[in-house]
Amino acid sequence: MVHQHTTLKTIHELAELRQHVAQWRHQGERIVLVPTMGNLHAGHLALVQQARQLAPRVIASLFVNPTQFGPNEDFSAYPRTLAEDQAKLTAAGCDLLFAPPLATVYPQGAELTTRVEVPGLSDRLCGAFRPGHFAGVAQVVCKLFNMVQPDIAMFGEKDRQQLLVIQRMVADLNLPIEVVGSPTVREADGLAMSSRNAYLDAAQRRVAPQLYQALCVARDKLMAGEQDYSAIEQAAVQQLSEVGFRPDYVRIVRAQDYADPAPPDTRLVIAVAAWLGRARLIDNVVVERNAQRSD
Repeated sequence: MVHQHTTLKTIHELAELRQHVAQWRHQGERIVLVPTMGNLHAGHLALVQQARQLAPRVIASLFVNPTQFGPNEDFSAYPRTLAEDQAKLTAAGCDLLFAPPLATVYPQGAELTTRVEVPGLSDRLCGAFRPGHFAGVAQVVCKLFNMVQPDIAMFGEKDRQQLLVIQRMVADLNLPIEVVGSPTVREADGLAMSSRNAYLDAAQRRVAPQLYQALCVARDKLMAGEQDYSAIEQAAVQQLSEVGFRPDYVRIVRAQDYADPAPPDTRLVIAVAAWLGRARLIDNVVVERNAQRSD
């Protein structure tokens, strides 16, 4: 059953959110949560539209979470565009926007709030370059899950490591929530949509699609049967450096847990994070290697 919506309700306080959720639950309606940090783009809206296919009620949350930013990162500069976000969510068919203030999410202050951490997975790749980042993500998502109590939660596959961290957290803590990944939405030239793309100037924006191109070159090498992962990674780092990126990493990892791949792993991810000016861009592609190959 699809509901027709004209206006999006924006709620800032937890008690009011819970009233709406309780009413929908009483009517037997399932709920999907789309957590965001705002400054929404077509990738976020694709999550909302996919969510509408999965359940009658869609809640988006908007909270720029300080605990997932490092000390010298862009927390204060992160774009905050509430009015535009509300208009986009209304058009996408979202029922409710939960935009809590900092004091609602962290009443004791972020430093004194219970922590939730997913060991192992959180320390690799982006976790190694942004210490504490995934602990902050797990903490705030766990809180949002407990505030909203959705049946389903949607996350984009551009942030695949984040998706895995949240899926692991949900499994480990026995949360009754299905975590669904949604395919990366790209610009026409291949650049993965991201709120941080706004940091790119015109010249950098022309270079930015080469991040995805480098991943595609690496993917083609894997599909052709190349086995020397570190050579493929180093070639991609060099390719990116030559056009002006400052790569944090290009890594080939096992899809299910981001560990180093070894035979017989056939489902791999090539993951990249690289700076272009003041924008830190991330992307990934999944590669299914033919298990039968022996060459």
